[in-house]
Amino acid sequence: MADVAAASASTATLSTPPVVQAEEKREEEITRDFWLFPIPKRLRHDPEHPPKFGLVLNATFGFASTFIVSNLYYCQPLLIEFSETFNVSYDRVSNIPTLVQAGYATGLLLISPLGDLVRRRPLILLLILLSMSLSIGLCVTNSLAVFEALCYLVGVVTVTPQILMPLAADLAPPERKASALSVVLSGLLFGVLVARVLAGIIAQFTSWRVVYYFAVGMQCVVLAMCYLVLPDYPAKNPEMSYFGILYTMAKFAVTEPILIQACIINIASSANFTNFWVTLTFLLGGPPYYYSTLTIGLFGLVGMFGVAMGPLVGRLIDRLVLWYATLVGTLALLLFQAIETGAGGVNIAAVVIVTLGLDVFRQLQMLSLTTVALAIDEKARARLNAVVILSLFIGQVMGTSVGAKVYVDHGWRAASGLCMAFFGFQLFVLMLRGPHCRRYTWFGYEGGWEWRKSVVMERKRAEAEGAKEQGPEENVVDEKTAEGSSEEKRREESEDVKEDVKEDVKEREDVKEKDPAGMV
Repeated sequence: MADVAAASASTATLSTPPVVQAEEKREEEITRDFWLFPIPKRLRHDPEHPPKFGLVLNATFGFASTFIVSNLYYCQPLLIEFSETFNVSYDRVSNIPTLVQAGYATGLLLISPLGDLVRRRPLILLLILLSMSLSIGLCVTNSLAVFEALCYLVGVVTVTPQILMPLAADLAPPERKASALSVVLSGLLFGVLVARVLAGIIAQFTSWRVVYYFAVGMQCVVLAMCYLVLPDYPAKNPEMSYFGILYTMAKFAVTEPILIQACIINIASSANFTNFWVTLTFLLGGPPYYYSTLTIGLFGLVGMFGVAMGPLVGRLIDRLVLWYATLVGTLALLLFQAIETGAGGVNIAAVVIVTLGLDVFRQLQMLSLTTVALAIDEKARARLNAVVILSLFIGQVMGTSVGAKVYVDHGWRAASGLCMAFFGFQLFVLMLRGPHCRRYTWFGYEGGWEWRKSVVMERKRAEAEGAKEQGPEENVVDEKTAEGSSEEKRREESEDVKEDVKEDVKEREDVKEKDPAGMV
């Protein structure tokens, strides 16, 4: 009996098609993270019942972005403490922020595109685990060389927000994509601001090492939240290789008009934004204000208020065609920069107003550009997002170096006037393509001027339905034509048969006339 059962099992295994076996094996593999930790059942991939992108998941994305990207900025207020602990000069420790940013650029280029190649849930969990582990090393090391190396590696793996952003675009419904992205982006910008404030306060009353212990604890919280909330999805492009992903990312950067336009505007806008915040310290610390470092730091709170407006900005973008959202944001930025140029060094109220306006409308501009770039190809959103973020990084470097140089040589008004020129350049680049241009249209205007997103979506829906309705009618016409052709052919064949019969009858009559007796 045992032999019979074994034979039956073997026969059943052999009779199972290889495709079905591969599918079953794949389903077994995605029930665990790293082949060890079980994925909660409600988070496992189920095409028939996909998870809903709700408030909890969106808030988790924002929270994770805040306390992961903070790893890049904890070090900036702590440079003096680093100098004292490691007994080195200020020039030596000034390399630490540069190393962190260099690592971040490396991660953007080499790691964030993996979101288009592998399953994103284990990728995100692995990156958080690595950044948390490396942060432990920052807490305990007594070697500056080791500390610098770890800072670079922390920057490399701190790209989780850049994987969460395209994932939010994939999960959110079409009418809420900008809102979902705004929460993630606001979390990222909060991290930039909060990291400096928290690091300064903690180091003031304890030690700089406690700052990194705090970072480890917050990353543990983020890791637990992502494990319990983050849904699992199969790889988007399993047929591609890693170098194929990098090649297509480079190809997108030179062949997609929409992406190139967004990146050029982002470079100039990011340069302006960084230039403003760098030169703001010089402006407030000099005549006519002479504010203390603490007072200047409080302007970061004004920036936080602008960041908090991000979700409202996202709701606005969801109602507009993205080109118009970018246009509104750029025009508003130009207006507030004009206020800065005219009254920035005269009245502090002007500086506060400009700080609020630049933060809010910079988000509007950046969010609309990111949304339109990610919409180019849903299977390549991680690569597209990596190109967009790299353009922001280039703009930051340019704004820091050029803005500081112009301010030192020519003063705050000249630096602000340079920003106005850059905003004018952004408008010029935006106007090269209209709001409804097709994907590969480089220059020009087509498709009208409608600005309401709901109207455009309804029009596309009606066109799609019309195409579906037209298809069956064409099939009916084709069938009728085919039937007519067949009927005509049958008639011709029938006529040929009749002619053959007549000829046969005629031949018989001729034979009878020639042979009346029927001898032949």
